[in-house]
Amino acid sequence: MSRRWIQNPNRCADEYLDGIEDFIEFARRHNPGATRIRCPCRRCNNTLFESIENVGFHLVRNGMIETYSIWNLHGEQVDHASSSNAPRVDNVEPIGDPNDQVMGIIQDAFPFASTNINQEGEEDLPTPIDSAEFEQYEKLLKNANQELYPGCESFSVLTAIVELMHGKIKYRMSNLCFDYFLGVFKRMLPTDNCLPKDHKHAQKVLHGLGLGYEKIHACKNNCMLFYKEHETLDTCPICNESRFKMTSQNRTTKIPQKVMRYLPLKPRLQRLYMSTHTATDMRWHKEKRVDDDVMRHPADGEAWKEFDRTFPEFAADPRNVRLGLATDGFNPYGVLNQHHSTWPIFAFPYNLPPWKCMKKEYMMMTVLITEDPGRSIDVYLRPLVDELKDLWTNGVRTYDKSTGRMFTLRAAVMWTVNDFPAYAMVSGWSTKGYMACPVCKEDVTSGWHAGKVCYLGHRRWLPWDHEWREKDKEFDGNTERRLRPREWSGDEILEQLNRLDFAPFGKTVSRTRPSTHLNWTHKPMFFELPYWSKLKLRHNLDVMHVEKNVFDTLVGTILDIEGKTKDTIKARLDLERMGIRRGLWMNRDSDKARRDLAFFSMKPNDKKEFLKFVSSVKFPDGYASNIARCVNVDGGKFTGLKSHDCHVFMQRLLPVGIRHLLPEDVVKPIMLLSRFFSQLTAKTLRRTDMFQLRHDIVQVLCKFEMIFPPAFFTSMIHVMVHLPEEALLAGPVNYRWMYPIERLLGELKKVYATGQSPKDQL
Repeated sequence: MSRRWIQNPNRCADEYLDGIEDFIEFARRHNPGATRIRCPCRRCNNTLFESIENVGFHLVRNGMIETYSIWNLHGEQVDHASSSNAPRVDNVEPIGDPNDQVMGIIQDAFPFASTNINQEGEEDLPTPIDSAEFEQYEKLLKNANQELYPGCESFSVLTAIVELMHGKIKYRMSNLCFDYFLGVFKRMLPTDNCLPKDHKHAQKVLHGLGLGYEKIHACKNNCMLFYKEHETLDTCPICNESRFKMTSQNRTTKIPQKVMRYLPLKPRLQRLYMSTHTATDMRWHKEKRVDDDVMRHPADGEAWKEFDRTFPEFAADPRNVRLGLATDGFNPYGVLNQHHSTWPIFAFPYNLPPWKCMKKEYMMMTVLITEDPGRSIDVYLRPLVDELKDLWTNGVRTYDKSTGRMFTLRAAVMWTVNDFPAYAMVSGWSTKGYMACPVCKEDVTSGWHAGKVCYLGHRRWLPWDHEWREKDKEFDGNTERRLRPREWSGDEILEQLNRLDFAPFGKTVSRTRPSTHLNWTHKPMFFELPYWSKLKLRHNLDVMHVEKNVFDTLVGTILDIEGKTKDTIKARLDLERMGIRRGLWMNRDSDKARRDLAFFSMKPNDKKEFLKFVSSVKFPDGYASNIARCVNVDGGKFTGLKSHDCHVFMQRLLPVGIRHLLPEDVVKPIMLLSRFFSQLTAKTLRRTDMFQLRHDIVQVLCKFEMIFPPAFFTSMIHVMVHLPEEALLAGPVNYRWMYPIERLLGELKKVYATGQSPKDQL
């Protein structure tokens, strides 16, 4: 039977609809009596069960997986002699005995249990194993072979726990709810059953699979961790604060003041090679990536290629893992505690192909901090950095399921991804003050305008003979003869940091920073990694938050929204002080001064027309949220716009809505800025386009300097000049911005709301 209809893009065609009917009939015939079957649509991906009627609806709405031409998950027999040429179905595991699947998991977690695994370059030598790991293996094997109750053939103790824990996590069941139903199931089963009585005991059974974490006590004032050489101390040697809380003398256990959760990285990286498909995909960046002018993946960037040239031994094995790190704070308790924030630190592998990279399934939480650590984040990074140093120097012996062999897995962090405040915490360079730009550093052009620090001087990026360099009144009143700021190498930064003397970490330590320290707050712990100073890009500017802040500043100014516009009375007085743009000075009549509407701001009627246009726009389902709900036509402003709303607004609505409402000299640079973000945030980038964007953004910023007052140029406006350069170094921005991290934090908020622990999800 021909199944070419699966690839038909027209899901309303008779051929496609007839094919769906054939599939439904096939599923009914091969699954007699079944009311729910696996749904092979692109969204469910054969991992979710739906009623047969819903499956037909899903296939029309979402389309069938294009590679699912052999319906083995719905009863079709596979010809193993020819299956090697059949297309592979990603993320789909064949139906089988749950007990056999659990035994397969154990064998993957403890590859020494398989007798046919050899060391690379060795013959029939067993994998070395310590006694503690062998004891865990024996416990898991015992639970996998033990019947749930006498006579039960369908479930072993371990299989039952795995199934129940999977349902708990999938449907976000709280620990209390899970304990209740576990007790109900235990009472339903025969009295001599072996089901654990609560969630705590179920977790102990699964601990041997590497799903645990470590609790590390921390000083109350963030001075240090009671870790390694300080593990036995009862007081902090820096602030003399007690490690434990004051409790009654009758209490047998001591309660620590503060606890950090650390989830070891090595077992999570090893787990990537436990599945044949994942193990193969971890080599995609080397074996299947196309190397041309188009950048589709971080491996296409110059930073990745320079790393390979600097460390050829590491690059020789494509199974070695390239990691990104990200952190951000969130309030898990909503409005119940406005001052609390939890800070998880995530690691994500970049070896995977584009359709798997940055997905939630492959993001690994490594550290969980229960408050905002500030500059003391390096205190909490100590266990992670120690493990990363060991992964670089020694590696960890790992079983590769795709080859059936052991190899030494090594890992390296390519860069971090953070918003601007977290950038300062991780990089050690403060993103506030006169030197807020972490790329230009002390060579940034900044000044005090309208009661705040502003960042001008973008003519420095123009060619040396450009005519705008000689103009003064159109800009800040001065000609520009300086070259662009110099670029600092990692070795130069490390040498500079080694000359500085920083105060210890902790809340009780004075934060006064000498002028010789510039904007450095501390020496980042990542410089302990042997390769960190050799990286061409260590920290990424987050395009998501940059675009959001640029949008707020621009729209607030051209709509003249009170509290958001940068065209204030202070900004007008600043223009008078500088002696530039007389047409924007305050209008003084009869001893009164008033601020007339600027030429770059919309008139009241034009503003209302623009807001009505925005409120009338309809987007395709799933493309964007309902932005019309955020428009206040009578109030003349926007409320509640999220980052993605601003992303769509900036690139799609703004250039259309303003083109007949503002002067042409104002509209053109705004449209050029919209095109800049549209091309920069594309999933694929051409190097030639990035060179053009590098030129375009300088033109836009220089034109803005001729239009808007200096108060317009915040640090977020300035850092746009560095975004094309980072794209050339690291590839498409969708691997280096906070959108996937923010979505994951949203999942963790839901976890907290249901009373679960976030480690259960990750």
